[in-house]
Amino acid sequence: MKKVVLLLLLLSATNLFGQSTKKKVLLVGTFHFNNPGADVVKVKTFDVMSAKSQQELDLITDKIKNYNPDKIFVEWEHDDQAGLDSLYDLYVRNKYSDYVNKKFPKSNFYKQNEIFQLAFKAARKLGLKKVHAIDYPNNDFPYDSLMAGINDAKQTELKMNIDKALKEYTATANADIQKMSLTQLLLKMNQTKARRDDLGTYISEFNRGGAADNFVGAYLVSEWYKRNLYMYALLQKITESKDKKIMVLLGASHVAMFKEFIALDKNFEAVELEEVLK
Repeated sequence: MKKVVLLLLLLSATNLFGQSTKKKVLLVGTFHFNNPGADVVKVKTFDVMSAKSQQELDLITDKIKNYNPDKIFVEWEHDDQAGLDSLYDLYVRNKYSDYVNKKFPKSNFYKQNEIFQLAFKAARKLGLKKVHAIDYPNNDFPYDSLMAGINDAKQTELKMNIDKALKEYTATANADIQKMSLTQLLLKMNQTKARRDDLGTYISEFNRGGAADNFVGAYLVSEWYKRNLYMYALLQKITESKDKKIMVLLGASHVAMFKEFIALDKNFEAVELEEVLK
């Protein structure tokens, strides 16, 4: 009996120790500040370069500095870590703006994207040596094929549901852009409801697209999951045993997936942006 009690105590202590050593992951889901128009849903551009937005970014990155992550992960192709490193080096040495203005005078990406406006700014305040690229875009997203498969299968109601969902999302997003501040937009995008609505469309609508012998919908969803699983695998591999806190800055849909993965991962624990900004 004493041995059983001792074993239970040891198991309990192990569980407690495991919980206490979970690495904290600050999840920051966002829209793309430069609005490249590459997503299925097309929304208006938010002016991240306005004085008000820039002040908010200063405050947000100050709060992130207080959170003190050991690493920051962003939506940049993993195979081009060297390219990201060179840009961050320029940023740290205050030579980034001059370089971008000369090299990419007509591109908004290098001036407005959240990687440079938020992640780089936070990383420099933290004194981090690099920002980590974990995007893995080598996947398929056959949206046109999905729509064709839905039409061929005469899934009229499903097509109407998808069209309605996209229109409602676009209308809501555009209204939010007009009336909300940058901080308010980010907080809303990281709410549980927003994440569930986002991911729910893949399962409720996209996944059932196509005839009984055509799995174009399930294929699209599986490719979406694949991309996110690969990205999450990179985060797991790059995170070191010494790291106690990390931060993830990705498109809101990716972060919604990461939240689901973290819930199943015994090594990580999610931290929400709202907690850090308090």
